[in-house]
Amino acid sequence: MTAPFPAEDSRVIENGELLALLPHSGKMLLISRVLEYSVPRRTLRSEYDLTENCLFYDPALEGVPAWLGFEFMAQAVSALSGITGKVLGKPPMLGFILSVSSLEIKLPLFRPGDIVRTGITEELRVGSASTFRCAACAGEREAVLARLMVMDVEDPSVFMEQDHYGK
Repeated sequence: MTAPFPAEDSRVIENGELLALLPHSGKMLLISRVLEYSVPRRTLRSEYDLTENCLFYDPALEGVPAWLGFEFMAQAVSALSGITGKVLGKPPMLGFILSVSSLEIKLPLFRPGDIVRTGITEELRVGSASTFRCAACAGEREAVLARLMVMDVEDPSVFMEQDHYGK
């Protein structure tokens, strides 16, 4: 992955430790390792070792449709949120995808054996909502570009009980 995702000295976080930072587990965990991150600059780079055991693997296509790249991106955003929470001494928050925009698909599929490399950079934050510029690559080949708008919620049950409509 190239320049849009600046490097910073940070330690690699492997799959097992990610379970404490993300609300995902089992087949829904789509990150094998975090390669680098910057809490101050709000960036993260991660990898996923894609196999036929991937939740989204389609045997008829012999791969994972590239449009699902937004889910790899969303989990990278979630990992950055979890890392930020850990730095601040807070538990991981649940995130909601509000929108996926500027989606550009450059490859049709991620295939078994691909290392899906994902990079995210926060562009804008307003309250608990953020917009991230994201890229997912199949190895070194750019596969999907997008912008994700997400929202972190401390307690989803309290948030869901509140009536926000029309206010």
